[in-house]
Amino acid sequence: MDGETINVYGDYKEKLENIMEDITDFFEKKNEEVYDKEGFKLYEHLSARVKSEKSMVEKLERKGLEINEYNALHEVKDAIGIRIICAFIDDIYELIGHIKEDKSYKIIEEKDYIKKAKPNGYRSYHLIIEIETDFPDVEGNVPGKYYAEMQFRTIAMDSWASLEHQLKYKKHIDNQQLIVAELKRCADEMMSCDVSMQTIRDLIRKGE
Repeated sequence: MDGETINVYGDYKEKLENIMEDITDFFEKKNEEVYDKEGFKLYEHLSARVKSEKSMVEKLERKGLEINEYNALHEVKDAIGIRIICAFIDDIYELIGHIKEDKSYKIIEEKDYIKKAKPNGYRSYHLIIEIETDFPDVEGNVPGKYYAEMQFRTIAMDSWASLEHQLKYKKHIDNQQLIVAELKRCADEMMSCDVSMQTIRDLIRKGE
């Protein structure tokens, strides 16, 4: 099936883009506030996207769900995706604290793969949030409820995840078991470095 020909979001695509921009504005404002007050940024990079309709159709098919607006916007909760890359581990938790304090957002799923990494070494902090908006949702509710997936990583974690992603989707790799073992070793070393960098920053800030 050619997902590009299916308007799986219907009239809601523009609303998704507007909500994504609102979330981006929320984080940019927090970043600016901290920088103006303390002279450092909470995050280094933020990327945001509305999942392409082709990708959403493929995901619905994998899950065995009917291809329609309700399932794309309600049953699957990552039509909006936000990824934030921080320099330090504590900054991730500070950003998550800001989300929890804001009444516009409700966390409905939370997975901390930083404190408890996946067996392969993957580390990241994942959230699924529910956003209450002035827009009607796919069930006709006003205010409407929409969903977004968020991932928070340090620079080291993001570099590792990018390399692991290449391995996952590359076919016919020689010495794959060795590469997997090396990736796990690198993940542990990167986490050790992240913790050391955090400790050094804490010591510097205590001396100010």
